[in-house]
Amino acid sequence: MALEITDSNFEEVVLKSDKPVLIDFWAEWCGPCRMVGPIVEELAKDYADTAVIGKVNVDENPEISVRFGIRNIPALLFFKNGEIVDKQIGAVPKSVLSEKLDKQIGA
Repeated sequence: MALEITDSNFEEVVLKSDKPVLIDFWAEWCGPCRMVGPIVEELAKDYADTAVIGKVNVDENPEISVRFGIRNIPALLFFKNGEIVDKQIGAVPKSVLSEKLDKQIGA
């Protein structure tokens, strides 16, 4: 299951992670977010040993959203060593996200 990432645990879970991290920025009212949500949950299972997969509810965690300039959701940010290394805005197939994650794990 994808981790719930909040303003208070963001630094510990994302910036200090020794694994690549994928964060899904989403909101309850966002239609495309509901399409991406199940994909993110599948990725959390698929990559349980090799990456951290989390979700940030933008309505409940405005600090993180502002910090990374999230204006459109779903927004998926890929972190490695505490830095953003890739991003995907909007709903995409699972294969696109898997490919981006695989690149970070192998890089």
